[in-house]
Amino acid sequence: MGPSSFAAPRMLDAEQTQALDAQIGAIEQRLAALAQALLDNDIRAIENCANELQRALAQALDGFQAASRHGHVPPPLRQRLVRASGQVAAQRDTLARATAALDRAIESLIPRAASGYTAAGACARPASGGLTVA
Repeated sequence: MGPSSFAAPRMLDAEQTQALDAQIGAIEQRLAALAQALLDNDIRAIENCANELQRALAQALDGFQAASRHGHVPPPLRQRLVRASGQVAAQRDTLARATAALDRAIESLIPRAASGYTAAGACARPASGGLTVA
């Protein structure tokens, strides 16, 4: 096989490029909305934005996989997707740190060794044998 037997990757047409651009735009919008919801400490908005972001990411993944099978994805679109992926990772890390801090705060308020009722509602009993005389 000579060098002429390998075809250069075909560029996507304008319609395919616009579709990918719109999918990345949807991710960017949902990332911004999630960031705002986090700043506002709006639990419902955080949940809604996270779900919408997840859907947008899944749609973009499908779109980029299909596009890569049918042509070459333009570098600016790939770079935007990489930036969006980095923003998702940064927000995930921020949420993980916030969750860890919250867990530590809760732990300091409600020590694990405390006796009494647990989250499941059962009474924690000391591990002692024998009978109790009333």
